[in-house]
Amino acid sequence: MVVPAEVPVLWTTKPDSPTSAGFGIRACEGYDPASKGRVEAGVKYDIGQGHRVRPGVVTRAEPVSPAPATDQESIPAVRVTRARRQRIEFARMEHERAAWIRLTLLGLLSGLLAALVVLAFRSAIEWGQWLLLPTGSGAGYEVLPLPLRVALPLAAGLLLGLAFDRLPRGLRDVGVTHVLKRLRAPGRERLPFRNMLVQFLGAVVAIVGGHSVDREGPAVHLGAASASLVGQGLGLDADEERTLLAAGAAAAIAAAFDTPLAGVVFSIEVLRIRYQVSRFLPVIVAAVMGAMASRILSLDRPGFPVVPEYLGTHWELLAMLLLGASVGLLAVAFSELAASLARRTGRWPCTLTFTLAGLGTGLLALWTPQIMGTSQDTLALMLVGEGELALVLPLVATKLVATAVSIGLRVPGGLIGPTLFIGGAAGSTLGLLLLALPLSQAASPGFYATIGMAAMMGATLRAPLAALTALLELTANPNIILPGMIAITCAELVSRTLRGERSVFDLLLDAQPLATTGRQ
Repeated sequence: MVVPAEVPVLWTTKPDSPTSAGFGIRACEGYDPASKGRVEAGVKYDIGQGHRVRPGVVTRAEPVSPAPATDQESIPAVRVTRARRQRIEFARMEHERAAWIRLTLLGLLSGLLAALVVLAFRSAIEWGQWLLLPTGSGAGYEVLPLPLRVALPLAAGLLLGLAFDRLPRGLRDVGVTHVLKRLRAPGRERLPFRNMLVQFLGAVVAIVGGHSVDREGPAVHLGAASASLVGQGLGLDADEERTLLAAGAAAAIAAAFDTPLAGVVFSIEVLRIRYQVSRFLPVIVAAVMGAMASRILSLDRPGFPVVPEYLGTHWELLAMLLLGASVGLLAVAFSELAASLARRTGRWPCTLTFTLAGLGTGLLALWTPQIMGTSQDTLALMLVGEGELALVLPLVATKLVATAVSIGLRVPGGLIGPTLFIGGAAGSTLGLLLLALPLSQAASPGFYATIGMAAMMGATLRAPLAALTALLELTANPNIILPGMIAITCAELVSRTLRGERSVFDLLLDAQPLATTGRQ
């Protein structure tokens, strides 16, 4: 084979030796490194400029795209390309570092703003109760005359319904389901300020009016919307918007319960925010800022008064299994009742649904007025073991029905607090029953109420890790981890077996297209 002198060639001295792909890459740009040619001894084969060696035993050369003529000409070009790539990679790392620092600072600001909004929301509720109720601070529902127990939530529902029916449908969308829907809609991660305002005012009227809903659910919406306001106008991408929403929600939970770590886990399990180390540092910073602001600015300690205790005997682990199974059944009943009502009454006007919710709460309050409002004063008594069986046992049923009806009829309040109350009442009931037995070493009813509270939250929200984290943070008692894990896991297994993997928010979100207002 005749080869021009200016074309690089490959010499071999061994029969059937393969050509080197590495040599081909360094010798000329046009050589295909995937080609593996075999040559004969003492024969020149053209693999240089404009040619490559074909696979198999080479018999001829095949033209390809042109390449540099010599090694000396091609090597500087390779070095220039490598240096350019290094500069591009360095610029990219600098850009990511700047974006990460900016997002962390925005997370800090979001946590502070979310905590301030949540504390203002809590103060508005307390101020309204102080004006309306005889003893103020939410403890006066029990001393209301029987007619007022019905008239108050009925009037509040009617007032809210008239106001909501005059709002555009988009503005009625509030609560945790509103946040979830925005997170699942590409390009619509930003939360509108007007929905935030509707959530604030609507929840204040509903809670002060005695409806069996809570302030923690609306706080998640308010915190996430506050963080969304911080990021507006900064040109954030979709992932950064989601990170700020998660930061605001985590700060809201941290400010409401004084549980910053549970707030972070809540954003992962409930809001389904994908975990990334670089993305979640702003969420952690926001949760810490929310808890700090709540501790500094709130006159009362957030969270619940929990007495640190431990199991008296090992056989009580069986009682934890029983508690978990019972709470799992209650979680299924609560979720199914709320979702069923939401599907059936989705097209009804708010004036009708809110009024019916107030009527139902009022009628149940004739028997157990403790279900009105957030019911946190009664829950606090159960957590310190001061409940009575004749009181806590009916509260399990009445609070479950009243809250499921209110949520299913789309009252703009939350369900996180009521699930804690229902689980606490169930745990207190079991603890009081065990206390009546001749078992001197059994744990107190308050211990069972604390674990039941966390188990109900985990099974209803599909957030077992957040529930366990909150349990540890609220009690600061490592001895509660094992019994808490048993009860929470058992409740989760029962709930998943009977209802599937979907949380109560998923069920309500499925019913939302039929509804005229958002749900919590």
